[in-house]
Amino acid sequence: MRWPACRVEVAERSMEPAFRPGDWLLVWRGAGRRAPGVRPGQVVIAQHPGDRRLLLLKRVAWREPGGWWLASDNPLAGAVDSARFGPVPPGLIVGRVLLRYRRGRRRVPAAADPPGAP
Repeated sequence: MRWPACRVEVAERSMEPAFRPGDWLLVWRGAGRRAPGVRPGQVVIAQHPGDRRLLLLKRVAWREPGGWWLASDNPLAGAVDSARFGPVPPGLIVGRVLLRYRRGRRRVPAAADPPGAP
């Protein structure tokens, strides 16, 4: 069974300031045969058209006959987006981002910390 949602960690800076390296995303992949359904302005995860092992985090700009035009929020960060490879076929859209979160770091108290110390 394939879960309709998955989590993805942001690794690059092409979508700053909205998404930064280390952010985690909850991504809706769609349920069953139902595609995730995207619209301009939404942020999606897509497979790179030239290397499907690579996932891209991009904002949907517009629809073209060949697919979706995906753009980076921060193109000066050396972004790899539709400006380099053209529209992305709908079948390469993995899912749309539902929310962003940061994973908390649990602090392990040192031996010298008094009881109840933060």
